[in-house]
Amino acid sequence: MSLAPRVVLVHRTTEYEELVARHGTHGQAAFFLSSRGRDIEEVAERHRRALEALAEVVSAVPLTWRQARVERGDLDRFLFAPEDVVVVVGQDGLVANVAKYLTGQPVVGIDTDPGRNPGVLVRHRPRDAGALLASARGGRADELTMVEAVADDTQRLVALNEIYLGTASHQTARYRLGLDEYGGAVEPQASSGVLVGTGTGASGWLRSVWQERGGELPLPGPAEERLLWFVREAWPSPATGTSLVAGTLTASARLSLTVESDRLIAFGDGMESDAVELVWGQTVRVGVAGVRLRLVG
Repeated sequence: MSLAPRVVLVHRTTEYEELVARHGTHGQAAFFLSSRGRDIEEVAERHRRALEALAEVVSAVPLTWRQARVERGDLDRFLFAPEDVVVVVGQDGLVANVAKYLTGQPVVGIDTDPGRNPGVLVRHRPRDAGALLASARGGRADELTMVEAVADDTQRLVALNEIYLGTASHQTARYRLGLDEYGGAVEPQASSGVLVGTGTGASGWLRSVWQERGGELPLPGPAEERLLWFVREAWPSPATGTSLVAGTLTASARLSLTVESDRLIAFGDGMESDAVELVWGQTVRVGVAGVRLRLVG
C-alpha cells in the first residue's frame, strides 16, 4: 500500500517572536522598539498575518493527507520524502532556503505579506492553497535552474539563487580560479570572494554585483541553464591577477577554485550556518546543478 501524500509546511520565526524571545515580554520588546523610533504594533500585525496565513493553509490540507511542519532553522535536520508536497508560507527567500534540500518535490509558495514581499517565488495567497494542493503532484510546475558546488572530497552544495565562495568574514580570500572554457585558463587571485548565480538569483545579490559592473553580461532567465559569475574586488599584485573577474557558465561548463588560504567556505542563498568548509589545496567546481526546483504555478 502506497503512503498518502505528505504536506510539509515550511515557515520561519517571525520578527515579533524573535523580539519577545530576546527581551522576555511583549512590553519589554515594545519599549526596546520605541526607544529606536519603531512601533511594535506594526511588527505584531505582520506576526498575526503570518499566523493567520499558516492556519488557513493548514485548514486547506485534505484530511487523508499527512502533515509535517519545519521551521527555517531546522531545515538542515529535516528529512524530505519523495512523496512530499512542500508548502512554503512566508517570504521569497524562504523558498530559496528550502530548495537546496529537495530532490524534485513540488513546491507551493504562499505569500503572507503581499506588497511587502516581491512575490517572485511566493506567488499565491493562502486562499488558493486548496486548489494548489489538489493539482500539485501532477500539475504544471516551473522548472527553475539551480547552481551546485562540488568539492574534491565529495562535499556538495546546491542553491537556488547563488553560491558564495570566500572567507566567512568576507575579507581577503586567496585561491586559483580556473575555467573549463577559454583553453582552461587559470589565474591566482586575492579577492573578497566569488559569486555564482542563477536567473532566479538575478533579482537579488547577483543583480547588485551585475549592476555595479555595468550590466554588460545578459542576465539569464530563471529556467535558463546558464549562470553568471563575478569575482568581488579582485586585488592586483605581483602574485595575483584580475583578468578573470566575470563571465557566463553554460550547462556543461564549470568554474574551478583551488584554495590557497587556510580556510574558505561555500554557502548558498545566504545560509552561512550550513556552509561547506574548504582547506588549503582543495578544489571545488561550480556549475549548473543536475536538480531543479519544481515551483507550482
